[in-house]
Amino acid sequence: MSKQRDIILARLAAGSRPVSGDRLALELGISRAGVWKHIETLRRQGIRIEAVTGRGYVLCSEVLAASVLETRLKTRFVGRPCLVLDEVDSTNSEAMRLASEGAEEGLTVIAHRQTRGRGRLGRNWHTFADDGLAMSILLRPNLPPEHVSQLTLVAGVACHQALSNFAPGIRLKWPNDLLHNGRKLAGILTEMRAEPGHVQAVVIGIGVNVRAPANGWPADITQPATDLSSIAGKPVSRLETATRLLESLEAIYVDFLENGFAAVSEQWWQAHATSGKPVRVHDGGRYITGIADSLDADGALLLRTENGIERIIAGDLEIMT
Repeated sequence: MSKQRDIILARLAAGSRPVSGDRLALELGISRAGVWKHIETLRRQGIRIEAVTGRGYVLCSEVLAASVLETRLKTRFVGRPCLVLDEVDSTNSEAMRLASEGAEEGLTVIAHRQTRGRGRLGRNWHTFADDGLAMSILLRPNLPPEHVSQLTLVAGVACHQALSNFAPGIRLKWPNDLLHNGRKLAGILTEMRAEPGHVQAVVIGIGVNVRAPANGWPADITQPATDLSSIAGKPVSRLETATRLLESLEAIYVDFLENGFAAVSEQWWQAHATSGKPVRVHDGGRYITGIADSLDADGALLLRTENGIERIIAGDLEIMT
């Protein structure tokens, strides 16, 4: 999208009142005819813009575009800059590539479609154009590498806070899922680039099912899924979802850096679906059954088993019924 069309789109998205073609032409230093050509191009891209006689242009459809998102965001650095791509192999991979080129903390990559989106343990993460939200945020925390796992839980608290604005009953599942009535709503994938004793870059990938795909959920999804619009009982905007997530992530992340992990850990545990309940964890080599007791200072799950407390660093957690 051209710089001028970006500006037009951002101006239209900034409010609900019509914006006159004369004003847009003056701001951009082009003719009214030039403004009209840009409006027509945006319409051909599927963006609904109506002309109100004597008043100007009104944006009538949701637009998940970088210029619109940056206009709405009330953040200092998260989502600044923001890249919204039609297609990418993986938003996490793209964010990490940009990190290696010197991108600053807060860079956010959003894609309408991922060709190689991934979740934990090499699983696929499906991104449905216009229905799902896939985004990755670059962070550069001053943390030792062994503490980076805490950032998955930081992101979990931020996602829980943001998505709970749309619907009640959303719960966290250790270490990186958000559920509603046992169905998966969202997931988090944290990846790190580090050298001994020093973190160079952390990318937080967040995937949210905003609307159910028109053709149904793919057959290779291993657990029941749900979407934010179904839970809320009304259509939910991907733009509004992204805005809430990025604002919440910045607030929780800054609080974590300033005040430590304890407060975040407490918030996370209060929202956890299995706090004090029986669970089974597969750690790659064995199944461990016990009661989800608490988190330790590093964010590991402590299970109370018949043999005592077991510390789980990584694994797949199954809620037992």
